[in-house]
Amino acid sequence: MAIINVTSDSFSGDGCPSLEAALRSAERAVEEGADLLDIGGESSRPGAIPVSEQQELDRVIPLVEALSGFGVPLSVDTVKPVVMRESLRAGADLMNDIASFRLPGALEAVGASSAALCVMHMKGEPATMQRAPQYGEVLAEVMAFLDERVKTLLAFGVSPDRILIDPGFGFGKTLEHNLALLRQLDALGAAGYPVLVGMSRKTMLGAITGRDVSERVVAGAAAALLAVQRGADIIRTHDVGVTRDVLRLWAALEADPAE
Repeated sequence: MAIINVTSDSFSGDGCPSLEAALRSAERAVEEGADLLDIGGESSRPGAIPVSEQQELDRVIPLVEALSGFGVPLSVDTVKPVVMRESLRAGADLMNDIASFRLPGALEAVGASSAALCVMHMKGEPATMQRAPQYGEVLAEVMAFLDERVKTLLAFGVSPDRILIDPGFGFGKTLEHNLALLRQLDALGAAGYPVLVGMSRKTMLGAITGRDVSERVVAGAAAALLAVQRGADIIRTHDVGVTRDVLRLWAALEADPAE
């Protein structure tokens, strides 16, 4: 899953402030091997300031419309029900909501569609989530939250084959919390829902390597490999080519020569 940020304040520095730049980024991602494009018009980095509903619509909808015939499934990363609804009308295939469809009107916006829905764990909100987050047992709390959100979707009539889950690396979690989740990631897959993971260029990688955000490509690809080895089904990344190469190498090594 390639990250296509239609913003000017992306933490990773790869935001596309214009439709033309976003289209070039999407084309490059597909050329490098992206299977899915994740479009976001509002930054969710720690300390991010929310944008208006209209501003997000103006950023996201033209890009979804432009890419709707691109031949690659489109995900929209948003918490706003109106943006969800309009994105679906424009041709989006997946709603990727860091608030897990908890905002008023979110379930109504997506429930009757055929789109896939990703629920993610986040402790707090982007503006404050990294201010000393605390857990009793991080894996248990994350799993309980995701289980509750999945049950809410099912009760609303959403088919289970439309649901994905995301533990939310970096969303209200310290380095120790993130590492604990990564070590035990296979436990999330036990619920039977595809697991989406995003660690690309995040602060946790900088804390381990000491590298600036622009220098975390190798660490991000390594984190992706570790996640896939522990059961992740979808890797959300800024760096498609490198990540794809690492996973291809691992897949070749794991392939049964007798088949």
